[in-house]
Amino acid sequence: MGLNTRLFKVTLAALLALWVGACATSSPVDSTTTEAPAEPEATESVTAADPAAIDPALPRLEGTATVELMVNGESILVEVDGMNAPVTAGNFVDLVNRGVYDGLSFHRVVRDPQPFVVQGGDPLSGDPNVPSLQLGTGSFIDPDTQAPRYIPLEIKPEGEDNPLYSQTFEDARLNAAPQLAHRRGAVAMARSQAPDTASSQFYIALADLPVLDGSYAVFGYVTEGMEVVDGIQQGDRIESARVIDGLDNLKTN
Repeated sequence: MGLNTRLFKVTLAALLALWVGACATSSPVDSTTTEAPAEPEATESVTAADPAAIDPALPRLEGTATVELMVNGESILVEVDGMNAPVTAGNFVDLVNRGVYDGLSFHRVVRDPQPFVVQGGDPLSGDPNVPSLQLGTGSFIDPDTQAPRYIPLEIKPEGEDNPLYSQTFEDARLNAAPQLAHRRGAVAMARSQAPDTASSQFYIALADLPVLDGSYAVFGYVTEGMEVVDGIQQGDRIESARVIDGLDNLKTN
């Protein structure tokens, strides 16, 4: 197989592996298929680079926080960056603080043909009766509204004061690098093809993945325990997730 063909297949598998179902009727996506999930209903995009334009009800992280994930009896520390991804980071820290991730599994692990990601955080994975093919389609249901909570795609260009919202860099015709790049250990939000459909599912990069820069929202990095991440197998569970520092930086309305 030629190099260009091999790179194309790796890139295609990479993008497909990060798509998640955005509603109960979405089709699950497997890294071996080229079928994309059904898109959610269209929503109005927020294109202004002004955080004030985002739904004020969404949690925000004003600063940094440290989250500890316990997997297979071992600790993974994640530094969550609310300075460069306030809404994405705030959503994650809020979900950790609510106990949403406790007991959920890593339903997708992609290491072939080369290290890619481990992905988890689907609330459906907490129910052992949910078929494995349905995993990857779930979202966090806000108990106050009884509706899924979605957050806008939020990626801050390097050197800019504010993130770009609801658009990939390609869609915005932005020739820039993101402030938070997909290097090994990056923690980012999975979503469906529509940009504003991230909810609770996240992934950890097993290698440098510049192909994803500008398309998916990184919000932090693994600072300790990357060897634990390297050992995660499909079906392994997050035994617990807790905020061990910086919870006072979380702002909720």
